[in-house]
Amino acid sequence: MKKHNFYAGPSIMSQYTIKNTADAILDFAGTGLSILEVSHRSKEFQAVIDEATALMKELLGVPEGYHVLWLGGGASTQFAMVPFNMLEKKAAYLKTGKWAANAIKEAKLFGEVDVVASSEDTNYNYIPKDYTIPTDADYFHYTSNNTIFGTEIRKDLDSPVPMVCDMSSDIFSRPVDVSKYALIYGGAQKNIAPAGVTFVIVKEDALGHVSRAIPTMLNYQTHIKKGSMFNTPPVLPIYSALMTLRYYKELGGVEALEKIDLEKAAVLYDEIDRNRLFTGTVAEEDRSIMNVCFVMKPDYAELEKDFIEFATSKGIVGIKGHRDVGGFRASLYNALPLDSVKVLVDAMKEFEAKH
Repeated sequence: MKKHNFYAGPSIMSQYTIKNTADAILDFAGTGLSILEVSHRSKEFQAVIDEATALMKELLGVPEGYHVLWLGGGASTQFAMVPFNMLEKKAAYLKTGKWAANAIKEAKLFGEVDVVASSEDTNYNYIPKDYTIPTDADYFHYTSNNTIFGTEIRKDLDSPVPMVCDMSSDIFSRPVDVSKYALIYGGAQKNIAPAGVTFVIVKEDALGHVSRAIPTMLNYQTHIKKGSMFNTPPVLPIYSALMTLRYYKELGGVEALEKIDLEKAAVLYDEIDRNRLFTGTVAEEDRSIMNVCFVMKPDYAELEKDFIEFATSKGIVGIKGHRDVGGFRASLYNALPLDSVKVLVDAMKEFEAKH
């Protein structure tokens, strides 16, 4: 039975990326060695990281004065690296979900944190709109997409101070004006690569302004100077990232990806709004096109487990909602085909007819 993978991360990857990565595991670039065992100092792997970096810059329109880094530690390490490198006195944060809350917790270790707004009071089911970013903050940080709660900021915000964004789960789902940011980061295990590599896009002049000593491995300037090669980088995920970026370019780039993503999300949200059994969990204007969260309507709450089992029988996997929300979560990352969304919608219609 064909599987339809809606997991939130690690998540579905394109067959292009999977096949080419599998081939490189057997024989990388004609070396007779596996990508799993090749030296990261070899000219063959240097070509991989160079091309991956160049494609990130090309596809996202990264301007001059920015560096692309490939690091370990996941976005959670960035929660600490950002303030370590950029917080001298005070930083401003927008609290829109669990990962934003975790980033705030880490930042408080390094200085004052001004939480400019929060939607925690309603279990993060909307994006705050009316808030003021303090002009004396060293930077303003927000999370663009909230995987657990299904909200998303689908535009580049304006900030009077340097802006930092965690784009782990919606990078490459829309065009981004990188010039508006001092730093963009994210775990790659949603729209770029397998778990194990973290991307950072950082503006050169955003660094070097804190008075504290920064440990070598946690200093962005270390990795800039060494081209992400200060220590052994996560070789396999970087290779897979290169395959994904090549695939994105073949598809037509970010604009083409956004068009497909919007279509997939519209198909599923339309069914959620139509279906008598289901209802969405977040404000309509803040709905994520990457992570669609929904639940059974109160009168049908007892059917939740039955629907999970029914969907599983159709080859649908990964739709169980996070425990903080319950219900269901369908992650519609770039590699997920529209056909899989239609299979889920058909299952919802069939389940409705039965009940």
